[in-house]
Amino acid sequence: MSRIMAFDYGTKRIGIAVTDPLQIIATGLTTIHPKDIVEFLKKYLAAEELECFVVGEPKQMDGSPSQSAQHVKGFVTTLKKNFPQIKIELVDERFTSKMASATIAQSGFKKSDRQNKERIDTISATIILQYYLQIKQSS
Repeated sequence: MSRIMAFDYGTKRIGIAVTDPLQIIATGLTTIHPKDIVEFLKKYLAAEELECFVVGEPKQMDGSPSQSAQHVKGFVTTLKKNFPQIKIELVDERFTSKMASATIAQSGFKKSDRQNKERIDTISATIILQYYLQIKQSS
């Protein structure tokens, strides 16, 4: 089997998480600046097989697209253009940043580590990926 990769897209950073080859465990991978993502993915794909990209879709509380949704659409377009062979799934990302911050707060990290935005973005991507895996297993 091949892996699934998830993204928590932001205009300053993209949190990235990936599954194991059996698609059981979601693990935070890294955080990348948006301008570096295509080159990063080309290198990653040279070493690993990916079945699917999962992109967190920002929404308001009422389910309508949030202000950052246009940036995510642009990111998805970039993925489609550069990696047309890889399926792309969108997953509601409401509350993932808050859940990531809560996870970090409960983990015993020092205050400086808890405020590390890169760590929050990577954990958010991991939460998005775990949610996607749960949806996939239940369908």
